[in-house]
Amino acid sequence: MNAIATPPTSSAPVRYYRFAPWNLGRILVWSLFAIALIVAPMLFRSSLALTMLSQIGYLIIICLSYNMLLGQGGMLSFGHAVYTGLGSFIAIHTMNLAAKGSLPVPLVLIPLVGGLGGMFFAILFGYVTTKKAGTTFAMITLGLGELVASMALMFPSFFGGEGGITTNRVYGTPFFGLNFGSQTQVYYLIAVYCFVCTGLMFAFTGTPLGRILNAVRDNPERVEFIGYNTQRVRYIAFIIAGFFAGIGGGLASINFEIVNAADSLNGIRSGGYLLFTFLGGATFFFGPIIGAVLLVFASILLSELSKAWLLYLGLIFLFMVMFAPGGVASLIMMNLRVAKFGKFKPFWSLYAGLIATGALLVAGVAGVVEMIYHMQLNAALGPTLRFFGMTLDTSSPISWSISIGLMVVGGVLLEMVRRRFVRAWGHAQEEIELEIKRGGMA
Repeated sequence: MNAIATPPTSSAPVRYYRFAPWNLGRILVWSLFAIALIVAPMLFRSSLALTMLSQIGYLIIICLSYNMLLGQGGMLSFGHAVYTGLGSFIAIHTMNLAAKGSLPVPLVLIPLVGGLGGMFFAILFGYVTTKKAGTTFAMITLGLGELVASMALMFPSFFGGEGGITTNRVYGTPFFGLNFGSQTQVYYLIAVYCFVCTGLMFAFTGTPLGRILNAVRDNPERVEFIGYNTQRVRYIAFIIAGFFAGIGGGLASINFEIVNAADSLNGIRSGGYLLFTFLGGATFFFGPIIGAVLLVFASILLSELSKAWLLYLGLIFLFMVMFAPGGVASLIMMNLRVAKFGKFKPFWSLYAGLIATGALLVAGVAGVVEMIYHMQLNAALGPTLRFFGMTLDTSSPISWSISIGLMVVGGVLLEMVRRRFVRAWGHAQEEIELEIKRGGMA
């Protein structure tokens, strides 16, 4: 441990301690991440929980690989599902061949096969795609995504037609006694790949290639001026992202034992990766991890709670774009910054007020939306419906009045609390900036 002291001043010298060569904070974070992956199935033991945890594991890899394009390289892609889906198909065909004895590939290596498949198609398509940047790049990825999705029906022997391709993950000699027949064993396989791939993608951010990729995102003209080929940088990053996307696709094929082109290659799947990576926070490395968790909860839990879940999801995305364009990760980091300077105390009551008034608004809006959906889709079942333990009657003015009243009152109160919050937040930021300037001048 090295102690580095500041030059003597009129006040007592301040000593800064650095632990070399170990970064204890980073070791702690990665240790907690590993412990969370290990302990999660011990705390949540139901079959639904294990399924959700498994999906979170491989979606973390996929969302992080997508953020390698969006957050680190500034490449807005609408076709990332192509490399995930094609990696899944390569992986599941390899599993079927291995089960027949044609290929000596154990199940634990199948995700790497999917990664190589995703990387191959990234090499093939990326050379054309990365010729352009910005909006043109986005449109090319959208066109390629739709092209591959439409070609799925033209090659039923590979894509399996509308039924897809099925497999059986229990084949060959058990790996250290594990045959991966149970969901718990599959989860731990996904967890190992999740941890390793997350570590590798984090390490990529600190490499010269990762740094120059950030420079290409921020100022491509200056990068070209200092002698780098920006298209080549984007192309290499595209290939690496395709490799990790293919690993995620291979894990998905192991988890579900079926791959369907309609679900794996379409634009909706690519849009989901984009949407939740953005919601998690594309400007922070851990943002896509949050986005992967939100994606699973939205697609499984929220879709089961309401038929209008896509409407709610769209509203959430709209409000995040308006009030928190940096995603959930940016909200966390901004609040940690306020807490670091000791300015968080007044925000406890303000956050409580935002949550309470926001709950009133959400309850009112949800009541109105659910009744409208019930009238349009389930009118034959009668005028009543159950909603979070309550009975709503679409034929009763009372139900409509209560829902609209909650919406109006909640909206008014939320706006009042929001204005107080904005004033307090601005005042706290001014004090923080003043302290930083004083520290710099001292």
